[in-house]
Amino acid sequence: MIKHKLSLTALVLGALLILACKQEPVDDTPWVSLFDGESLNGWTQKGGKANYTVRDNSIVGSTVHDTPNSFMTTDKTYGDFIMELDYKVDSTMNSGIQIRSNSFPHYMDGRVHGYQIEIDPSDRAWSAGIYDEARRGWLNPLTGNPEAQKAFKQNDWNHYRIEAIGDTLKTWINGVPAAHLIDDKTSEGFIALQVHSIGDDQKEGTEIIWKNIKILTDSLSKYSKNTPIEPIITKNALGVDEEKNGWQMLWDGKTTDGWRGARLDEFPDKGWEIENGVLTVLSSGGEESAAGGDIVTKETYGDFELKVDFKLTEGANSGIKYYVDTDINKGPGSSIGLEYQILDDERHPDAKLGKHEGSRTVSSLYDLIKASEDKPINPIGEWNTAHIISKDGHVEHWLNGMKVLEYERGSDEYKKLVSESKYVTWPNFGEAEKGHILLQDHGDRVSFKNIKIKPTTKE
Repeated sequence: MIKHKLSLTALVLGALLILACKQEPVDDTPWVSLFDGESLNGWTQKGGKANYTVRDNSIVGSTVHDTPNSFMTTDKTYGDFIMELDYKVDSTMNSGIQIRSNSFPHYMDGRVHGYQIEIDPSDRAWSAGIYDEARRGWLNPLTGNPEAQKAFKQNDWNHYRIEAIGDTLKTWINGVPAAHLIDDKTSEGFIALQVHSIGDDQKEGTEIIWKNIKILTDSLSKYSKNTPIEPIITKNALGVDEEKNGWQMLWDGKTTDGWRGARLDEFPDKGWEIENGVLTVLSSGGEESAAGGDIVTKETYGDFELKVDFKLTEGANSGIKYYVDTDINKGPGSSIGLEYQILDDERHPDAKLGKHEGSRTVSSLYDLIKASEDKPINPIGEWNTAHIISKDGHVEHWLNGMKVLEYERGSDEYKKLVSESKYVTWPNFGEAEKGHILLQDHGDRVSFKNIKIKPTTKE
């Protein structure tokens, strides 16, 4: 009888053990820890002067007054990865986890920028949403996802899963799918733990604590999880904050709506191609306006901000013109306007031409003002971002987040430059109150996307 009782007990314990194993499956993912639990080796602080310490196998960040956002960044950079971690945050704080982020001297004096997985204990409850720090603002808030908003645990530990594979970012909070974003702005960068700046009325020393920070960089397709959330796609679309701040798409990514040939009533029937959300002027042997010709916006603009992503091919030449009057120069060649030059500086002979040496290089004001020599240009075949700001006569050219030149339209200095350039034959060149935006056909293959404008002219 005693043996029978022991056997029965063993069977019950075995059954309970099997049941427990079924309830808590073993995680066989070959995670690599990003934090040794004892020190901040492998991490470097950037930005503000918030306090970061190690306590109880955790990284503790605490707020201080009179300092900007602070970031504890990994010394290594990461492209595609899957990451998990736990955190606990003071209910009065705002924080986040940077991924694929960078700090370059040319970009806002080294300011950390890139994707941020939000930590938001406020009533808004957008924790695990995706924000673009120091760039576009909100990309994937949690509006319309109440399950994820309710998943955050106030004054308790929360668990994040973050997947960044190719152009797709996915997040989970405490096992609940949160954000799903398709965006190709940045493919690689560091990971960082943010302590947000605080106002004078906020208490100094409030804390956020991170632990169990681990990452996977190999065999990602094997371990990646599906999400039921429909993705937000940013290609040729405005972000939440961009729309709120008055930006408009100049091209919808699919049709020719809003554009026409510079010398036509409609869009050219040849020479241009729209494919997979990219607008491309086709190669025709390098002769200016010899195929489809330049295209212009049907609308005209006064003061504005303009952003255009462009991609060069080897030896290519093109340009973005503004304040274009299509009634001027109806003869051969391109329409007349101020030009943000697009050029392969290394291979195209134009880089060494012009009255002012270097004034025909990429991002220069064509034939008038040379862009900064230390401008950050990406290699041929990669996307670059042109940014033009024109307000009250003051104009700036930016390339990939760096201001590369500025000038005053109509000033004595400007007029002198025009008098010494190829534009001297055009009276009051570049001084129109309004004009079209133009993409140039210079006979070389150049691609464009994410064409957006923020009109700022006062009515």
